[in-house]
Amino acid sequence: MKRSAEVLVLDDEEIVCTRVKEYLQKKGFQVETYTESQQALNRLAEKSFDVVVTDLKMNGPTGLDVLRYVRSNSPATEVIIITAYASIEVANEAGIVGSFGVVCKPFQLQEVHRLVKQAAKKAMKKG
Repeated sequence: MKRSAEVLVLDDEEIVCTRVKEYLQKKGFQVETYTESQQALNRLAEKSFDVVVTDLKMNGPTGLDVLRYVRSNSPATEVIIITAYASIEVANEAGIVGSFGVVCKPFQLQEVHRLVKQAAKKAMKKG
């Protein structure tokens, strides 16, 4: 039996975590959510996920810090950055560090699902 892809969602807004989690779970993903970036990094040190969806700007470690951590410690994991602060510079830096994609807030849940589905397929082939 094929396993469900595991996704970690990190956003300092609880409502974002709740909505993304509910939507992705309905689509068959296993989802954990965090509103504190350090807690998410602690969890990533314990467990590998197929996909990490992280907000860019947060108190404490940023989404780019999370992305760098994942690239160094879990190469098979794909990272998607969500941000209300989209710019060419953010997209370029995220691409250089190795994100799978960048989603701008406000976003459609279908858009996040599409990217997570593609990222999970890629991650599960690597891992």
